[in-house]
Amino acid sequence: MEDIPSPDTCIKILIENGCSEKVIRHCLAVRDVAVKIAKKANADVRLVEAGALLHDIGRSKTHGILHATEGAKIAEKMRLPDSIIKIIERHIGAGIPAKDAVKLGLPEKDFVPMTLEEKIVCHADSMVENDRQQRFERELERVLLEGHTDYAMRLIKLHKELSDIIGIDVNLI
Repeated sequence: MEDIPSPDTCIKILIENGCSEKVIRHCLAVRDVAVKIAKKANADVRLVEAGALLHDIGRSKTHGILHATEGAKIAEKMRLPDSIIKIIERHIGAGIPAKDAVKLGLPEKDFVPMTLEEKIVCHADSMVENDRQQRFERELERVLLEGHTDYAMRLIKLHKELSDIIGIDVNLI
Protein backbone atom coordinates (compact mmCIF):
# COMPACT_ATOMS: atom_id res chain seq x y z
CA MET A 1 0.00 0.00 0.00
CA GLU A 2 1.33 3.39 -0.96
CA ASP A 3 1.92 6.02 1.68
CA ILE A 4 -0.36 8.84 0.55
CA PRO A 5 0.58 12.16 2.20
CA SER A 6 -2.06 13.94 4.29
CA PRO A 7 -3.60 17.19 3.04
CA ASP A 8 -1.52 19.18 5.55
CA THR A 9 1.65 17.44 4.34
CA CYS A 10 0.72 18.21 0.72
CA ILE A 11 0.33 21.93 1.49
CA LYS A 12 3.66 21.87 3.33
CA ILE A 13 5.27 20.22 0.25
CA LEU A 14 3.87 22.96 -2.02
CA ILE A 15 5.18 25.70 0.27
CA GLU A 16 8.60 24.08 0.72
CA ASN A 17 8.96 23.78 -3.06
CA GLY A 18 8.23 27.47 -3.58
CA CYS A 19 4.69 27.41 -4.97
CA SER A 20 2.98 30.80 -4.83
CA GLU A 21 -0.14 31.53 -2.80
CA LYS A 22 -2.06 31.75 -6.10
CA VAL A 23 -0.96 28.22 -7.09
CA ILE A 24 -1.81 26.88 -3.64
CA ARG A 25 -5.30 28.46 -3.75
CA HIS A 26 -5.80 26.90 -7.19
CA CYS A 27 -4.72 23.48 -5.91
CA LEU A 28 -7.12 23.77 -2.97
CA ALA A 29 -10.00 24.62 -5.32
CA VAL A 30 -9.11 21.70 -7.64
CA ARG A 31 -9.02 19.45 -4.56
CA ASP A 32 -12.52 20.56 -3.55
CA VAL A 33 -13.96 19.72 -6.99
CA ALA A 34 -11.96 16.49 -7.35
CA VAL A 35 -12.98 15.14 -3.95
CA LYS A 36 -16.68 15.71 -4.74
CA ILE A 37 -16.28 13.78 -8.01
CA ALA A 38 -14.22 11.04 -6.32
CA LYS A 39 -16.87 10.43 -3.65
CA LYS A 40 -19.61 10.06 -6.28
CA ALA A 41 -17.38 7.84 -8.44
CA ASN A 42 -16.31 5.58 -5.55
CA ALA A 43 -12.69 6.43 -6.32
CA ASP A 44 -9.79 6.50 -3.85
CA VAL A 45 -10.63 9.82 -2.16
CA ARG A 46 -7.32 10.05 -0.25
CA LEU A 47 -5.32 9.58 -3.47
CA VAL A 48 -7.49 12.06 -5.38
CA GLU A 49 -7.16 14.63 -2.60
CA ALA A 50 -3.35 14.35 -2.42
CA GLY A 51 -3.01 14.24 -6.21
CA ALA A 52 -5.21 17.31 -6.64
CA LEU A 53 -3.30 19.24 -4.01
CA LEU A 54 0.04 18.36 -5.61
CA HIS A 55 -0.93 18.38 -9.31
CA ASP A 56 0.63 21.83 -9.95
CA ILE A 57 3.77 21.48 -7.83
CA GLY A 58 5.78 21.92 -11.05
CA ARG A 59 4.52 25.51 -11.24
CA SER A 60 7.24 26.25 -8.69
CA LYS A 61 9.62 25.86 -11.68
CA THR A 62 7.59 26.92 -14.72
CA HIS A 63 4.08 28.00 -15.65
CA GLY A 64 4.28 26.51 -19.13
CA ILE A 65 3.08 23.06 -20.13
CA LEU A 66 6.34 21.58 -18.84
CA HIS A 67 5.06 22.14 -15.29
CA ALA A 68 3.67 18.60 -15.48
CA THR A 69 7.05 17.00 -16.18
CA GLU A 70 8.83 19.30 -13.74
CA GLY A 71 6.27 18.42 -11.09
CA ALA A 72 6.74 14.70 -11.73
CA LYS A 73 10.52 15.15 -11.30
CA ILE A 74 10.00 16.92 -7.98
CA ALA A 75 7.63 14.18 -6.81
CA GLU A 76 10.09 11.46 -7.88
CA LYS A 77 12.94 13.14 -5.98
CA MET A 78 10.70 13.28 -2.91
CA ARG A 79 9.90 9.59 -3.40
CA LEU A 80 6.17 10.27 -3.46
CA PRO A 81 4.00 7.31 -4.48
CA ASP A 82 3.97 6.45 -8.18
CA SER A 83 0.19 6.98 -8.26
CA ILE A 84 0.68 10.64 -7.28
CA ILE A 85 3.59 11.10 -9.72
CA LYS A 86 1.34 9.88 -12.55
CA ILE A 87 -1.50 12.24 -11.52
CA ILE A 88 0.96 15.16 -11.61
CA GLU A 89 2.41 14.12 -14.95
CA ARG A 90 -0.88 13.27 -16.68
CA HIS A 91 -3.17 16.12 -15.58
CA ILE A 92 -2.49 18.39 -18.58
CA GLY A 93 -4.56 18.98 -21.69
CA ALA A 94 -7.30 16.46 -20.79
CA GLY A 95 -4.70 13.82 -21.68
CA ILE A 96 -2.07 14.43 -24.33
CA PRO A 97 -1.05 11.50 -26.56
CA ALA A 98 2.64 11.01 -27.43
CA LYS A 99 2.23 12.23 -31.02
CA ASP A 100 0.89 15.57 -29.76
CA ALA A 101 3.24 15.77 -26.78
CA VAL A 102 6.31 16.28 -28.98
CA LYS A 103 4.62 19.11 -30.89
CA LEU A 104 4.06 20.85 -27.54
CA GLY A 105 7.67 20.47 -26.40
CA LEU A 106 7.00 17.56 -24.07
CA PRO A 107 8.89 14.25 -24.07
CA GLU A 108 7.61 11.70 -26.60
CA LYS A 109 5.30 9.73 -24.34
CA ASP A 110 1.65 9.59 -23.42
CA PHE A 111 0.36 12.13 -20.92
CA VAL A 112 -3.08 10.52 -20.91
CA PRO A 113 -4.76 9.88 -17.55
CA MET A 114 -5.37 6.14 -17.24
CA THR A 115 -6.80 5.48 -13.78
CA LEU A 116 -10.09 6.85 -12.50
CA GLU A 117 -8.20 8.97 -9.97
CA GLU A 118 -5.94 10.46 -12.69
CA LYS A 119 -8.99 11.27 -14.82
CA ILE A 120 -10.79 12.93 -11.90
CA VAL A 121 -7.89 15.25 -11.05
CA CYS A 122 -7.29 16.06 -14.71
CA HIS A 123 -10.92 17.03 -15.25
CA ALA A 124 -11.30 18.86 -11.94
CA ASP A 125 -8.31 20.99 -12.97
CA SER A 126 -10.10 21.98 -16.18
CA MET A 127 -13.12 22.95 -14.10
CA VAL A 128 -11.20 25.43 -11.95
CA GLU A 129 -10.07 28.81 -13.22
CA ASN A 130 -7.62 30.36 -10.76
CA ASP A 131 -9.38 29.40 -7.51
CA ARG A 132 -12.99 29.27 -8.70
CA GLN A 133 -15.01 26.34 -9.96
CA GLN A 134 -16.43 26.83 -13.45
CA ARG A 135 -18.56 24.78 -15.80
CA PHE A 136 -16.39 22.67 -18.07
CA GLU A 137 -17.97 24.42 -21.08
CA ARG A 138 -16.11 27.59 -20.14
CA GLU A 139 -12.76 25.82 -20.55
CA LEU A 140 -14.10 24.17 -23.71
CA GLU A 141 -15.01 27.56 -25.18
CA ARG A 142 -11.58 28.98 -24.25
CA VAL A 143 -9.64 26.18 -25.94
CA LEU A 144 -11.85 26.24 -29.04
CA LEU A 145 -11.26 29.99 -29.39
CA GLU A 146 -7.53 29.26 -29.26
CA GLY A 147 -7.94 26.63 -32.00
CA HIS A 148 -7.11 23.60 -29.84
CA THR A 149 -9.70 21.24 -31.30
CA ASP A 150 -7.91 18.02 -30.26
CA TYR A 151 -7.80 19.26 -26.66
CA ALA A 152 -11.48 20.23 -26.91
CA MET A 153 -12.43 16.73 -28.09
CA ARG A 154 -10.45 15.12 -25.25
CA LEU A 155 -12.12 17.48 -22.77
CA ILE A 156 -15.60 16.54 -24.01
CA LYS A 157 -14.77 12.82 -23.91
CA LEU A 158 -13.41 13.02 -20.35
CA HIS A 159 -16.40 15.05 -19.16
CA LYS A 160 -18.82 12.52 -20.64
CA GLU A 161 -16.91 9.54 -19.23
CA LEU A 162 -16.88 10.94 -15.69
CA SER A 163 -20.50 12.12 -15.93
CA ASP A 164 -21.51 8.59 -16.97
CA ILE A 165 -19.55 7.07 -14.07
CA ILE A 166 -21.13 9.31 -11.41
CA GLY A 167 -24.59 9.22 -12.98
CA ILE A 168 -25.01 12.99 -13.31
CA ASP A 169 -23.39 15.82 -15.27
CA VAL A 170 -20.11 16.61 -13.50
CA ASN A 171 -21.06 20.30 -13.67
CA LEU A 172 -23.82 19.58 -11.15
CA ILE A 173 -21.62 18.31 -8.33
